[in-house]
Amino acid sequence: MTDQQDASLRTSLSDRVYDALIDQLMDGVLHPEQQLGIDALARTLEVSQTPVREALARLESTGLVRREALRGYRVAPLSTDRELDDLMTARAVVEPACTWHATLQAPEATFDLLATSVEAMRTIPHGPDDHDVRAYWQADERFHQLIVDAADNGFLRDAHRAMGGTVQRFRLFSERGVTDADAAVHEHTAVLDAMRRRDADGAEEAMRRHLLAVKARARRDRQTLS
Repeated sequence: MTDQQDASLRTSLSDRVYDALIDQLMDGVLHPEQQLGIDALARTLEVSQTPVREALARLESTGLVRREALRGYRVAPLSTDRELDDLMTARAVVEPACTWHATLQAPEATFDLLATSVEAMRTIPHGPDDHDVRAYWQADERFHQLIVDAADNGFLRDAHRAMGGTVQRFRLFSERGVTDADAAVHEHTAVLDAMRRRDADGAEEAMRRHLLAVKARARRDRQTLS
């Protein structure tokens, strides 16, 4: 086997382990603050320890797991109400700015991709009792990421990336599935309609209203659970 083939195999195994761990987080097999033993995970997933270490390092960068000195990896704890408020406040600053820039400079093809994401959110099974909501979250995340990328501003992109792990952690441990799909689809459609008109101010405001509405709904869901 060549060095290139060996590297490709390692990457493939790391990706497979990463996806498997995400699935276990989504399915509740792995719980908040649970210790993650590399050796035990390697045996369970029938791989060597190397791809497990690589996958855990990737998960650490998303905020879904944490590494503690002399103790190894642990599933991240539940987000607090304060963390959720702070996250959505920050998103309501960064993402509307991205939307404004993207509206003025994104090609029409980007709007078509955004429409595809909205349609996926509309049609993918995502009810509160549907535990397999990963595809819905991916479509939602893709919508927002497309706009961030289309803004073509490295500083805004870095600010958005820094929040990504907290978004994923809140979603994975929300325990409610998707409870606001109809509202989210309506709000995404409003953003996209303004972008297609090249109405930068309107699109910016539509994104801000969407994120503040998400914040209010998330807070309501938290109160229902408590």
